Amino acid sequence: MFFSSFTRCLAYTITFIIICIPFVSNAQQLTSIQTKLAKLEAASGGRLGVYAINTANNTPIKYRADELFPFCSTGKVMVVSAILKESEKSPAILHKKITYKQNDVDKSGFAPITKQHVNNGMTVAELCESALDYSDNTAMNLLLKIIGGPQAATSYARTIHDNKFRLDRWESDLNTAIPGDTRDTTTPAAMANSLQHLVLGSVLALPQREQLQTWMKNNTTGDTKIRAGVPKGWIVGDKTGNGEYGTTNDIGIIWPPKCSPIVIAIYLTQNKKDAVKREDVIASATRIVLAELANTDQCIKQNYL
Repeated sequence: MFFSSFTRCLAYTITFIIICIPFVSNAQQLTSIQTKLAKLEAASGGRLGVYAINTANNTPIKYRADELFPFCSTGKVMVVSAILKESEKSPAILHKKITYKQNDVDKSGFAPITKQHVNNGMTVAELCESALDYSDNTAMNLLLKIIGGPQAATSYARTIHDNKFRLDRWESDLNTAIPGDTRDTTTPAAMANSLQHLVLGSVLALPQREQLQTWMKNNTTGDTKIRAGVPKGWIVGDKTGNGEYGTTNDIGIIWPPKCSPIVIAIYLTQNKKDAVKREDVIASATRIVLAELANTDQCIKQNYL
């Protein structure tokens, strides 16, 4: 009788330990990465938001992921995606020539591509490419006019079940990034989930989805941000954003060799209007996230080390 009770008690104890060990391990990992991101945030002098998804198992990494951040030019992904969605039923829209004036260029604040074509205009596809690959503000404003203005971009976000993204203003007013201002904001979690749906999911038809991927992979403005935090040979498609108060953002998809893609959104904003931008913080946050994912995903681990 004694030995029977002892055996049952021992079995229950072993079972309890086996079941609990994974939960303890996961809790320790969560605490570890939260601590690392908190230290990075403290060193930056700003407020950091991170959301990453390993699409191999949809495991998320979160840090202030549900807080609002000014998205600045990362919002151009939503506007271009709205154009691509429209092109599914009206393919000719991408080939439509759009003309504009020098005043449109001057008031946008940043127009590295559109300023070269004031005399002859640009196609909608060329404007999309300029907005994503060169962060051209005039291109963004012209695309907004096509879809019906900032509210139309917000409405499009709602159609893909993003209830946080809100675009209120045009370029370059949307980059004021005033602390506490909810205009032109989103959360890291909302933006990462939307990016996953747009770039990897079925929200866009295959030709439009592949075009969005190509444009993002060809981005020229992100070499010091997410791209600086990934190992050599990994493919990145991203969209950066900068604003006042030292706001420094980057969102993207990371393709490790022969592994499932990783979706990541990193936002940083500060309290001083003239604070310097911190691309290094975005790169460091990326490294922290990838190192954590390498601990739990063998494919990523093999490529990361």
